[in-house]
Amino acid sequence: MPTPEHGIETSGKAVLRWMWQRARARLPRPPAAPLRPVAPALDFLHANRSDPSLTWIGHSSLLLQMGGANLLFDPVFSRVASPVRFAGPRRHQPPGLTLEQLPPIDAVLLSHNHYDHLDRPSVRALARQSGGAPRFIVPRGTEQWFARNLPTTRGVRPHIEPLDWCSETTLPQSLTVHFEPVQHWSNRSGFDRNKSLWGSYAVLHPSFRFWFSGDLGYSPAPSRIGEKHGPFDAAAIAIGAYEPRWFMQSQHVNPDEAVQVMLDVRAKQAIGVHWGTFALTDEPLDQPPIDLAEALATRGIAAERFRVLRHGETLRY
Repeated sequence: MPTPEHGIETSGKAVLRWMWQRARARLPRPPAAPLRPVAPALDFLHANRSDPSLTWIGHSSLLLQMGGANLLFDPVFSRVASPVRFAGPRRHQPPGLTLEQLPPIDAVLLSHNHYDHLDRPSVRALARQSGGAPRFIVPRGTEQWFARNLPTTRGVRPHIEPLDWCSETTLPQSLTVHFEPVQHWSNRSGFDRNKSLWGSYAVLHPSFRFWFSGDLGYSPAPSRIGEKHGPFDAAAIAIGAYEPRWFMQSQHVNPDEAVQVMLDVRAKQAIGVHWGTFALTDEPLDQPPIDLAEALATRGIAAERFRVLRHGETLRY
């Protein structure tokens, strides 16, 4: 279970200070330009059995195809990232792929239990997918939530597999999934702060290696992961929800720190996630790609090394 040095703690006074400053400044401001999605490559996604590919659905929701498997990270398809449907952060952009457009999902991988990553209607819909429920690979401590909330179909319960930090599981397609700690925290109800785990995933295949960061503040963790499992062919790294720094720095990297995370984890290429969908913090939804481009230019790193995708866009390897 989490220990104080792992789980980020924030005081109620700090939260109130941030919310007051945010309301006073009328933040976040709207995007300066529309965020335009692309039509998803459905024929490719449904036929692909060999080529590694990443499809950004929105926020941290990502479809990874590798080794013949379809893996879905942090699926959120609802309009609101909240415990109630009538309040909370509303989706600015529709999902780049709808639930109905997804190829058959072999496994769902959850990084942590915050509402913008764990969405009850979405995981329940996935459990009912045609052909049978996917495996649900989840942080230790969230398995009870999944057992309570996932439906039983024709008497069959979905397979829920909790992982501890630095543990692993395998998938039939010669894939090994490692769950590794990063600096963040968990909370679902207000009474369970840091009582379940959170983390990142290294997904390894003989021909392709991938890392999904989840949410993270900057720490030595990516360097340790890079030494342990790298180098990676590709990584999905959070780049959004980082302002104001005095409050967000310990829990969310900014784009410059995200570039350093890419270097630390030894990724040949990265794509940015956790932006452009839900207005969670003070920066405009379209600010992360602007700050990312500046960070790459300052460091002399080619823009192609760390890309941002449009909602629904697929990157093929």
